Amino acid sequence: MTQTQPRIGALQISIIVLTIATAVIHLFLGFSFGPIFILNGIGYLGLLGLLYLPIPMVAPYRGTVRWALIIFTALTIVAWLILGLHDAGLLAYTTKIIEVVLIILLFMDGQQESKSV
Repeated sequence: MTQTQPRIGALQISIIVLTIATAVIHLFLGFSFGPIFILNGIGYLGLLGLLYLPIPMVAPYRGTVRWALIIFTALTIVAWLILGLHDAGLLAYTTKIIEVVLIILLFMDGQQESKSV
């Protein structure tokens, strides 16, 4: 049975910090590059909230939400590569590093959760 209150430790705090960081960067970029970046930032924040806020009706689906966040993050990286925005400078590369690390940590979080069940 899935807990209503998710366990929050160092791994989860790292995921929260990295997700907020990439969300804020995308929201900031939305002022220069348009609404797609704003929607991306909102998507990160929404998925993060579904993953870690103590929402009883979402608790059974945390694994699915985690996968959605992994896929969302991976699609963000792929879109960046396809659109040719990889020439955008240091902020772009920093954001992609954050996103790759985020994917790795989300996998680790999923492994940790499956071992504790």
